Amino acid sequence: MRYLTDTVRGFLMGAANIIPGVSGGTLALVLGIYERLIHNMRTGAGALASLLRGRIAEGRDRLKEVEWGFLLPLLAGILIATVALAALLEKVLDDHPKPTAAFFFGLVAGSIVIAWRLVGRWDRTPILTGIAVALIAFFGLGLRSGEITDPPIWLYVVAGLIAAIAMILPGISGSFLLLMIGIYEGVLAAVNDRELTTLLIIAVAGVVGLALFSTPLDYLLNNYHDTVMAALIGLMLGSMRVLWPWPDGTDTANLAAPEDWGIPLLLAIAGFAVVMAIGWVAKRMGD
Repeated sequence: MRYLTDTVRGFLMGAANIIPGVSGGTLALVLGIYERLIHNMRTGAGALASLLRGRIAEGRDRLKEVEWGFLLPLLAGILIATVALAALLEKVLDDHPKPTAAFFFGLVAGSIVIAWRLVGRWDRTPILTGIAVALIAFFGLGLRSGEITDPPIWLYVVAGLIAAIAMILPGISGSFLLLMIGIYEGVLAAVNDRELTTLLIIAVAGVVGLALFSTPLDYLLNNYHDTVMAALIGLMLGSMRVLWPWPDGTDTANLAAPEDWGIPLLLAIAGFAVVMAIGWVAKRMGD
């Protein structure tokens, strides 16, 4: 029963991870396993780092410290959710780009509010950092031509690294970052088409990313928490440009005036409400 429970938790996290705007870390917080998950990820990353440095005995000892009975069912649930939902998301993005982009827009807007609350003090450094990152993201994405068709291998390596970073940082969606750089649909297609080589590249890059970034990101969060969170908020704010439903949803970063805005507006509100509800539950559990 414990393994089944952890698999269900993983499924819920996987569902969140694959939808742009919803943070799998937020779901882990709601489910009461965030700190335990991060601890096991860092332990595993430390073991991998030791093995890569040739410290075999040290790496083996660290691997024994990982709670595999907790981690493997969780990862299985994440994998099941990813495979089950990828086809649906790819279809709705193709068939209903504007409503889907509007729903994602609301999800990210809600995530910004949640992340905003994680900043302890808005003094000059976090404010200037957030504004600078938002402007860079907004105008930088204006140069983006849309989803990248047939992405090169190195971009899938980037996808894996992004997934690793997003798993560690609170309040940021890895899928949203993939959508921002234009390879979200490519990753969905790789899952749906069972492109095992591509998926293996993403997985290996993700594991290496955890080994490389878990310690410095932990240091930054512990020592420059408000500035890091402000940068993430700025990134999400500026990057919402790619989720503006008009003219063509996520297929372009061009901006146009709203038209036929009734249903997109309702879906954006619904997406916002979903994230706020998740945040409310997480706060209640924390209290």
